[in-house]
Amino acid sequence: MVGVRASKAHRDEGIALVVLMSCSALFVIAIALILGFLAFNGTRLFWGDHYSPLKFLFGTDWDGFGGHYGAATFIAGSLVATGMAIAIGGPLGVAIGVFFSELAPKRVATAFKPAIEVLVGIPSVVYGWLGLTLLVPAIATVFHLPDGDGLLAAGIVLSIMILPTVISLSEDALRVVPNSLREGSAALGATRWETITKVLLPSASSGIAVAVILGVARAIGETLAVQLVLGNAAILPTSLLKPAAALTSEIVMDMGDAPDGSGFKHALFAMAFLLLLISMGLILLIRLALRRRT
Repeated sequence: MVGVRASKAHRDEGIALVVLMSCSALFVIAIALILGFLAFNGTRLFWGDHYSPLKFLFGTDWDGFGGHYGAATFIAGSLVATGMAIAIGGPLGVAIGVFFSELAPKRVATAFKPAIEVLVGIPSVVYGWLGLTLLVPAIATVFHLPDGDGLLAAGIVLSIMILPTVISLSEDALRVVPNSLREGSAALGATRWETITKVLLPSASSGIAVAVILGVARAIGETLAVQLVLGNAAILPTSLLKPAAALTSEIVMDMGDAPDGSGFKHALFAMAFLLLLISMGLILLIRLALRRRT
């Protein structure tokens, strides 16, 4: 009887292993097909249409139907908006994570953490609509502008969107720091602020770096929220108060109008492939940060 049960358990384990391996293989194949599809179509502009990669990356003349595919304006808009989001949301998110982990009463942290995590599930279009109806008019009023859409509005909206991710991951990184470090710092006469700045933050630096990098990944790939508040003007950003354009918003607006097989379509695929390469680079940075942590 025991042998029959052992044989059945072994068979069930074998079936479960086959199912799990099949699911993993399908996932890997799907990812490989997506990467291959984007790589093929994303580089077709260069080897099929013989368009210079340098003109694509550094050119500022964009006319999809006229054969000019300089994407520097969109790249610059994406980088500036993402940089603003990290400059605002990164330090603020880490500071709030420190507060919840080290300073706030336990009941306060327990009450607010679920509320912060709920913010992650809010659709990006909601953030964009709130930015369009509340933030853009406020910027126009404060700076006496006819319209308040532009990089400043996009950066503020993106910084709010990445806050839940940065806060949650920063708090988790600080909570896993051993209490012995806190106790040792206190025993040496350090104040709570000195313990936080000179002991806990350096010890949790790799986890905090992961939080910030994930925030960058979300910000640079955001589409709808940015499209609603950025202004979508294909010009190099010269002021935070002027409209600009981003890679994601331009892909969304032009992909439906670009004829299949045209250089215009291939240029949009090249922009999508560039975003993929940026995301992969951020993932590599996360792996390096996690390796340092271990």
